[in-house]
Amino acid sequence: MTLSPFTDQCAGLAGAPRLDLQWVRHQVDTALDRFLDRKVRTALDTCLPPLIGVLRDFVEGGRRLRPLFLYCGWAARGDEPDVEAAARVGAAIELFHSFALIHADVVEAAGVRGGKPTVHRKLAEHYTAPAGWEEARWFGVSTAILLGDLCLSWSDEVFGEAGLDEERRREARALLHVMRTELIAGQYLDLTTESHNPLRDAWRLVRLKTARYSVELPLRIGAVLGGADRRVLNACRAYGRPVGEAFQLRDDLLRVFGDPGAAGEPDLDDLCRGRRTVLMALAWKHATSAQRELIVALHGKPGLNHGEARRLRQVVVDTGADARVEHLIRIRTERALAVLRVAPVAPAVKGALTELATSVASRGSR
Repeated sequence: MTLSPFTDQCAGLAGAPRLDLQWVRHQVDTALDRFLDRKVRTALDTCLPPLIGVLRDFVEGGRRLRPLFLYCGWAARGDEPDVEAAARVGAAIELFHSFALIHADVVEAAGVRGGKPTVHRKLAEHYTAPAGWEEARWFGVSTAILLGDLCLSWSDEVFGEAGLDEERRREARALLHVMRTELIAGQYLDLTTESHNPLRDAWRLVRLKTARYSVELPLRIGAVLGGADRRVLNACRAYGRPVGEAFQLRDDLLRVFGDPGAAGEPDLDDLCRGRRTVLMALAWKHATSAQRELIVALHGKPGLNHGEARRLRQVVVDTGADARVEHLIRIRTERALAVLRVAPVAPAVKGALTELATSVASRGSR
């Protein structure tokens, strides 16, 4: 079995070791599996194993983006991380991410995530009492909230079991608290309806809910745990922010236009909810009066059908909003890669971060 993620050659850096991201992902998956297996074996009550089964299905197949950035930060100065500790901290971040997604789906009344029923929908299907759908829906929502709470609690538990140096653990935990607070603030901002400056507020959402949470802060947490100096931490910040923004901008495009490689109509969820994104804010900014009337009528319409969605997407295209967002993604990716070229980080980590920046800019992920 491979005991290190560093293989013989890093793409673009002849002779340098390469950081195998798939190997890192596997270690985090293994840490999650072992933790959940233990929770099943030591369950305090027989009601818990079925809930853990639902959670296991939910976390299966994720790209583990945040743990990958965490590991890159940890390895940035050139020392190989303690694999078990890094995997456990990565698992802790994934459990917090599960908490955030489960609760967000409840708040947004979402029915599908990643092509599968959301947790509260799946739990509603488990309701066995002889009652109607409304009571089953209430059960699913209530139980999903509890399962999300459990993920939050277990996230702290796994983090505490990582065996970290005490000083570095305190610094990392402080960043974790910032990450959690910013995400919840972003979720709240997403619920507010009044906006006098749609584009400004859309960028606030990007930075609170995704840019720092998904890339910059996991990278910095890893760097702190790896004992990185101030120069490396500054490079993590300068690289992480634009990559995180590019990630969310790509996700916004995918949510409206769908995956070009997927069959069928794109999902209508973002358009039905009237989600405030940079994409839609740019469409509004550059729309004619007639186009704005259509946006007002259709963006956020609960019963939006596919024909209406196509009309709304056409407005986005006709205003040039999609092309502008593609340009913003390209600029941010180039900015991050320019930072990386001169960053004082190990060559293998530069290769991995280049791969990750290119990946998240071209396709979003859970």
